[in-house]
Amino acid sequence: MPEGAPRTTHFFATMGETLSVAGPLSIITSLSNPKIKETVKLREGKYRRRTKKFIIDGIRELDRAIQAGIRILEIFTVHPSVPYTHTIIRQVTEPVFRKIAYGDRDDGIVAVAEEPGLTFELFEAKISQKTNPLIAVVEKISKPGNLGAVFRSADAAGFDAVMIADLHLDPFHYNSIRSSLGTVFHVLTVSAPSAEICRWLLDKQFQIAAAWCSGNTIPYTAIDFCRPTAIVLGSEAEGLSHVWSGEKITGMTLPMQGIADSLNVSVAAGILFYEARRQRTFR
Repeated sequence: MPEGAPRTTHFFATMGETLSVAGPLSIITSLSNPKIKETVKLREGKYRRRTKKFIIDGIRELDRAIQAGIRILEIFTVHPSVPYTHTIIRQVTEPVFRKIAYGDRDDGIVAVAEEPGLTFELFEAKISQKTNPLIAVVEKISKPGNLGAVFRSADAAGFDAVMIADLHLDPFHYNSIRSSLGTVFHVLTVSAPSAEICRWLLDKQFQIAAAWCSGNTIPYTAIDFCRPTAIVLGSEAEGLSHVWSGEKITGMTLPMQGIADSLNVSVAAGILFYEARRQRTFR
């Protein structure tokens, strides 16, 4: 049998029931194993997008992906058995696991998953079912950790969706997933050019509140977030493009009392998202 071929064993759950669990027949020990080499390549954005597969590091993130209906293709683990079914389980040695894992994790689990189809048509159909939606729009964010943190704040504040404008990276980058704590799987999302997203929001009569560091703006606390609203944030390096200016868009700013002229985008997102939630909760 080939190295790492799967089999089925049993796992005894804490409540006493027996679950069918895929367990390995042999352990993958070679760093040159084709499956290991392919998994490592999924850390590369181009390969990830071409194959439409991505990596999930850690039990919490994997559990949240499964809860959201993400299709898990295979799991690599240092454990002899794990409580997951309906997928291929491959046991690996510690050195092999360190090669495919990202960062220092004690979970001992890395999964390969199929990227879900995120079409604008599907996004629009789901948003149309929402009453008085709140949407976050992020433009040209280049750091995956920041994107993941925005998803985490959006989930915590009860936002209905995150739209990614002028995509610089995808939400299924391994660091985006980790920074989001797996919430990226539960928040509705779509990617499109900034101009297309802006036209769609205006056509659907969303209030567009764009965060600017300067210019013709009002304090964020003066915005009425109790109507259908899209909060738009840009990267720290570039800010927002000209698409997000004009008479149909409300510019807002966060007061800066020190020498810094801007906040990390994920920090600004948390402040703005919870102001919107505060208004909707207490008005």
